[in-house]
Amino acid sequence: MSSPLNFHLEHYDGPLDLLLDLIRKQEIDIYNIPISQITAQYLDYMNRAAEMDVELSAEFIYMAATLIHIKSKMLLPRDPALAELIPEEDPRKELVDRLLEHERFKSAAEMLHQKRVVEEAVWSNPQIQEFLSEEGMEPGISVSLFDLVKTFQGVLERIKQRPTYEIDKEDVSVPDMIRYLHHVFEEGGKSEAISARDLFERQKSRRAMICLFLAMLELVKIQAIGLVQQEGFGEIGLKRLKGFETAFTSGEQMAAIDEGYI
Repeated sequence: MSSPLNFHLEHYDGPLDLLLDLIRKQEIDIYNIPISQITAQYLDYMNRAAEMDVELSAEFIYMAATLIHIKSKMLLPRDPALAELIPEEDPRKELVDRLLEHERFKSAAEMLHQKRVVEEAVWSNPQIQEFLSEEGMEPGISVSLFDLVKTFQGVLERIKQRPTYEIDKEDVSVPDMIRYLHHVFEEGGKSEAISARDLFERQKSRRAMICLFLAMLELVKIQAIGLVQQEGFGEIGLKRLKGFETAFTSGEQMAAIDEGYI
């Protein structure tokens, strides 16, 4: 009997991209992944890659081991008496959280790429007033969200070289990071620009960096902060705009953002 999923050997940036593609093509509920079915299809992709002499990174092998481990945990019987005393967490939960986080970042990157394509097709810059300082100083170099993405990607590449330690699970969210940015700007003053790279490097985990990045996108979208750059290839800075105080005092915009990340 043929597999329900027929696909050519496509290129994926990583194992999470492959898993998301398998899930979306089959319209599977991401919160209720049939782990046995997905594991079989994931291993089938790896076998096809081996047959075609396509070299996969170690991340693909690690994810295969993770899927098999989750599958084995779900197959093992559990003592009903023990389940009443200590409710067992769904073994798929951590994988689902990673997939949702990766999908949000991927969607943001695609949105920024489309925005860049549109901006490159436009001769004028109608948003130049956003980069003018309130004191009437000359504006810096125009900078887009795509430049912020490049800064973020550079920081992520560098943290791969950091040593890893066993630490407690960090419970941080995008709304938390929005409040963190509000606190940082309140301390820094109204006119001072803050380095985006410095903010990323202050974070202790990759999850915190991604939440911070998404928080920046939300504040840029509602025109609470703007992006500035004083010279070519210089540091990307974040600067509060006139809508900064309104965004945090009205409560409506923050409530909508909070609801979007529940």
